[in-house]
Amino acid sequence: MILITGGAGFIGGNFVHHWFERQQKSGLPPEQVVVFDKLTYAGNPQTISEHLQSGRATLVHADIADREAVRAALARYKPRAILHFAAESHVDRSIHGPGEFIHTNMVGTFSLLEEARAYWGAMNEADKAAFRFLHVSTDEVYGSLEADDAAFSETTPYAPNSPYSASKAGSDHLVRAYHHTYGLPTLTTNCSNNYGPYHFPEKLIPLMILNALEGKPLPVYGDGLNIRDWLYVRDHCEAICQVLEKGRTGETYNVGGINEIKNIDVVTTICRKLDELRPKADGSKYEAQITYVADRPGHDRRYAIDPRKIQREIGWSPAETFESGINKTIQWFLDNTEWVNAVRSGAYREWLDRNYAGRA
Repeated sequence: MILITGGAGFIGGNFVHHWFERQQKSGLPPEQVVVFDKLTYAGNPQTISEHLQSGRATLVHADIADREAVRAALARYKPRAILHFAAESHVDRSIHGPGEFIHTNMVGTFSLLEEARAYWGAMNEADKAAFRFLHVSTDEVYGSLEADDAAFSETTPYAPNSPYSASKAGSDHLVRAYHHTYGLPTLTTNCSNNYGPYHFPEKLIPLMILNALEGKPLPVYGDGLNIRDWLYVRDHCEAICQVLEKGRTGETYNVGGINEIKNIDVVTTICRKLDELRPKADGSKYEAQITYVADRPGHDRRYAIDPRKIQREIGWSPAETFESGINKTIQWFLDNTEWVNAVRSGAYREWLDRNYAGRA
């Protein structure tokens, strides 16, 4: 049994799918999953419904900052590992409301670490040696790169520039401290920008796909030349599986897609793919919907991951190029309108209106 915080979210939900698919391919007996999720706006049980209905996965609806709930789940299910995905993760939301990010990403991680330490400390020696606490983090903790700077490595100094990245940096430091102070067997992964199925429609790639299909403007911040290293979410999930199996406790592993692409090039690529897959009735091009809007405060210029450590020590490399990954992603959104419609609640639309109001 493993326990996954945030397992109904984007990356966590994809991990649940990948976990069971991986076990099926290997022929090993399935190892069950407990999903511990607060089910905020981006936490959607529909994402993992097939596994909940089959009984392979169990959902605990609770906040990671609720220590009694965490303690009860650990006592009941007795996981051999905790995979900590749960986080508030959208930079724009952190600018509008940083308090939730401090609560979940820092206070929540602290509460989870405290309960994990007590749970681990009460184990017999064999179980203690096998237990792992894997913390999933972001490359944004390292700050911003200039065009000619070397990519982020595991030794790059932290320099977070948004409330989101600062709260994730704080959680990383807590995880490191609990390993070095208490001996808790932790692992940390810092990933680049993920994309793929089940991505909540406020993020760049799903927002562009859905706005394009609906004839809405495609809002691009600033000059559109900000660069991100794009990682297909299932590649990320496989990296986490391998780090859980083979990672050295106390270590950090950077996980990157080796796909540095300007934001405007991401948007134009989506437009061209949609021209092929879902051409407009009037023959016009989706690129005509691109609209440049005022940049967000403190917008980091470039992120890039140096993945050589995980390649060398773990043997992981991404399987998808950006072209293959974006093709799969666009096709998934075209094929899964029911899921998209279910998550696009009134609160979601309200948020988009508030975030983009006045930027035109």
